[in-house]
Amino acid sequence: MENVAILAITRNGLKIASSIKQFFPDWEIFAPSKFQNSTIDATWYEDQTATKMAELFGKYDGIVCLFSLGAVIRLVAPYLKDKKTDPAIIVIDDKAGFVISALSGHLGGANVLTEEIAKKLGATAVVTTAADVNKTIAVDLLGKEFGWKIDGDSNVTRISALMVNEEKIGIYQDAGEKNWWRGELPKNVTIYETIEKLKQSDSKACLIISDKVLDDEIYKNSVVYRPKTLVAGIGLHGDTTKTKIKESLDFCLSKYRLSSKSVAKLVSLKKPNDVQGLIDAAIDLGVPVEYFERDELAQINIPNPSDMVQAYEGTPSVSEAAAIKSSQGTLIVEKQKFPPDLTIAIARIEK
Repeated sequence: MENVAILAITRNGLKIASSIKQFFPDWEIFAPSKFQNSTIDATWYEDQTATKMAELFGKYDGIVCLFSLGAVIRLVAPYLKDKKTDPAIIVIDDKAGFVISALSGHLGGANVLTEEIAKKLGATAVVTTAADVNKTIAVDLLGKEFGWKIDGDSNVTRISALMVNEEKIGIYQDAGEKNWWRGELPKNVTIYETIEKLKQSDSKACLIISDKVLDDEIYKNSVVYRPKTLVAGIGLHGDTTKTKIKESLDFCLSKYRLSSKSVAKLVSLKKPNDVQGLIDAAIDLGVPVEYFERDELAQINIPNPSDMVQAYEGTPSVSEAAAIKSSQGTLIVEKQKFPPDLTIAIARIEK
């Protein structure tokens, strides 16, 4: 985490802040102007610390507070909204004996940050979230390091409780990274080879890792994770619109029961001028665009070569070839035509 503020309000705290900044040089120190010191790189403020906290809370992803936990709680309480949006709050005592994960431990990253800072300072890390204490799966964090998205979070809290209470949890995975858990699985967790076996099990709840849209019934008692595994190959004209690309891609995903949250990127042929519609569609989808030269695409074996595409683009395929080339995986949706100016194909990244 880079966007972090260090708030010190005592002389000792300022010394500790200076030590922390040696390990994390991009972090910013804030301290009252009465402690101004030319040897310390800090922003010195005249305001009350309560006023400064209000400013920092809305601006930074993490705030490291070098004063008492009780004071920190009182300062941040008026601004607490939701664990999805509140910044990570870490508290360090005035002697740097303990580093405490106080707020947004999981989703906000405070737990990880606490461990990192404690290790650097030679302090004791204090983390109290149940999943960490019990060394079990943090349901709300599974796959986060790989960019997985949770498909609706209404079951997260309930199933997290079942996990830490060691109720039987079943897992099914058919896409995405396999190394999401290192070491032996918790004793209450079982991985099932098929979705049918999972349904027939006595699991109290399920974790499903898939880029497919599955039976709605099983979703009612599951947390569903969407790994970034789908590559959409796009063949288009220079004036193809963003709206047509997005609507046609949605049609393909729906037709083949694939999740839009698993789309990793849009890929296409490199043209003399980039197509604005493709750029805008990717921005709306929150994914990058990747381009290939025609010579690269011409070498890819594809199921549906086109003489017309060969004549116009110098390669027998754009959408299928680009999707296969980028994914280095399997074509799962062959070329879909949306006349007169768009084709889409989808491949799966095998991880």
